[in-house]
Amino acid sequence: MSVRIALRKALSETYQFSWRLLVVNTVLCTIVVAVVLATPTLPLALLLAPAAAGPVAAGLVHCVVMLVRGDDIRIADAVEGTRTYWRRGLALGAIFGAGLMFGVVAITFYASEPHRVVVLAVLAAYGTALFCLLVLAAWPFAISNPELGVGSALRSAGLALLQRPGRALALGLAVLAVNILGAVTVVPLLTLTIAYTFLAAAHVVLPQITEEAT
Repeated sequence: MSVRIALRKALSETYQFSWRLLVVNTVLCTIVVAVVLATPTLPLALLLAPAAAGPVAAGLVHCVVMLVRGDDIRIADAVEGTRTYWRRGLALGAIFGAGLMFGVVAITFYASEPHRVVVLAVLAAYGTALFCLLVLAAWPFAISNPELGVGSALRSAGLALLQRPGRALALGLAVLAVNILGAVTVVPLLTLTIAYTFLAAAHVVLPQITEEAT
């Protein structure tokens, strides 16, 4: 499925199930904000916040996979997804947080005045962005295929992205733009950017599920 069609489908599903996705999305954002405010340093917050929100993110992705398969969702489905996949969510959240923390530290280090190496700072930024895209793509694999381990989900996501690098780049740019817009809104907790991002990624990297739904 092309990124344009995936974005359009994700927008339609986000609108159709907006209030249910909004509840889970808001809980997820609230956990992230609470951890960030309670953590004394930014690098540590980047590590802990995704890990803390991981189990709820697993519940959200469970709902996303159901929508991509053509099913309706209820709040109870998010609760069930969190209960069933919380370990996977915790693992993927911790992996994402660790990569984000090291990436930001590397970018800051190489961009700072005493160690200014622009090329390495840019490479660190690109590497961090690619890592974030990989983890994003791994979520639908990890939740839709319970038999897969987290490592296998990451490998499947990497293969899916490498098979069509142009599509992967387009997806990355699109979700980056969506989340930047969500971050600068007046009431960021009431946006649906995270749910929309997971929906778009699931439509792109899980074509077999999308085909079944259509």
